[in-house]
Amino acid sequence: MKTWTEDSVAILLGSIVLILALAAFLIVPYSGVNEALTSAADEPGFSLENWNDNNDSGNGVTVFLSNMVDASRPGRWDLNPFSSLSSDFFLYAFALFVGLALLLAIGIPLMKQQFSTFLGGFAFVFLVGLLAFLLANQTEFRNMGLGYALWAILLGLVISNVFGVPGFARPALWPELYIKAGLVLLGAEVLFGKILAIGLPGIFVAWIVTPIVLLTTFWFGQRILRITSPTLNITISADMSVCGVSAAIATAAACRASKEELTTAVGLSMVFTSIMMVVLPTFITAVGIPEVLGGAWIGGTLDATGAVVAAGAFLGDTALNVAATIKMIQNILIGVLAFAVAVYWTTRIDNTQARTVRASEIWIRFPKFVLGFLGASVLFSLLYEALNPNTAAVLVENGALAFTSDMRGWLFCLAFASIGMSANFRELRAQFHGGKPFILYVCGQTLNLCLTLLMAWIMFYIIFPDITANL
Repeated sequence: MKTWTEDSVAILLGSIVLILALAAFLIVPYSGVNEALTSAADEPGFSLENWNDNNDSGNGVTVFLSNMVDASRPGRWDLNPFSSLSSDFFLYAFALFVGLALLLAIGIPLMKQQFSTFLGGFAFVFLVGLLAFLLANQTEFRNMGLGYALWAILLGLVISNVFGVPGFARPALWPELYIKAGLVLLGAEVLFGKILAIGLPGIFVAWIVTPIVLLTTFWFGQRILRITSPTLNITISADMSVCGVSAAIATAAACRASKEELTTAVGLSMVFTSIMMVVLPTFITAVGIPEVLGGAWIGGTLDATGAVVAAGAFLGDTALNVAATIKMIQNILIGVLAFAVAVYWTTRIDNTQARTVRASEIWIRFPKFVLGFLGASVLFSLLYEALNPNTAAVLVENGALAFTSDMRGWLFCLAFASIGMSANFRELRAQFHGGKPFILYVCGQTLNLCLTLLMAWIMFYIIFPDITANL
């Protein structure tokens, strides 16, 4: 049997999770929930929020699946971490480990890897992920914006460079497989109907500023800072201008950046995201920036989707909706970015007199998992629009997508832990020679902040004020 590529396995694993989510959260309960919602909507004073509070649309399977990906994370704590660990936590954490192991038991052998040697290492990586979630839920760390992603990378780096990664754990260090499968799940969250609801202002903010910042920072890194590695340059530029780690992974695959370069870009993103998700909404509130403008600014500049939601919620529901939608619009650029970088690297960077690269190399370099991302987006967008709006909100948005979003978080956590454990401080130090990556990120993010705020103000308050008034 032909060996499957990492991208093909990522699409397969992501598809299995999405099919499970649709079957459990949409197909099985659809008839009863849709009938109940249709009847309730005809009654005076109907509120979907109140209906959700007073009615249980789930069943035993959906409740278990939801708890498996949510209750498997330690609770919040102040001084005693053991206070966050309940009996339910241990039950659902074990269930999640078994579920992920069964899922990966399908994919790992397809890549001609021994699952028996993978399983022990996966248990170790999973435990590191649990510890990352535990630290992220400490009250002070949480208030400072130190999320699970940053802790997973830091724990991995400490294990790798201080203690050494155990030999049995190395077969389970598949950071790109975990994160690519997670990105397929992210695609399902990009719903075209929600994008169209916010209209042209959001599209202009996301699709005009982003390429300007990307191209400017790549030029700045190559011509002004003289960064010797163009792959490091473009990976940092994509991470900072598009949508953080997701864009960095797609770009690194397209230009074949090294794992150290990818780790550098991801590390910078995590640090600055942790700072900005606290500082930006605080600044917006302090100077009195309108909620819609503040939400647009957050959505266009913060890298991680989770950080965007948290920062937007600090300002209010309207800001949260605007911020999350603009980030959703930005996420669409992952596929465009991957293709553009593959074309540019094939035709300009690697196509020299010493080495001629065929046009077919574009397809070879193109990260195929992006097709899974786009396919999931199209499928869930069509489903969402085909259903009754109330039914779609309950069964798709609050049901299937809530489950896949939590599962995506776990896959991302495993990926970040694996990235940290695969990195070497000596090799990383070489990437920061002269502080150029740091300077590139600071200058690029400053440009991003200024242009996004300007474009959001022009689009939402000068050109399309009617759309803003209806948000």
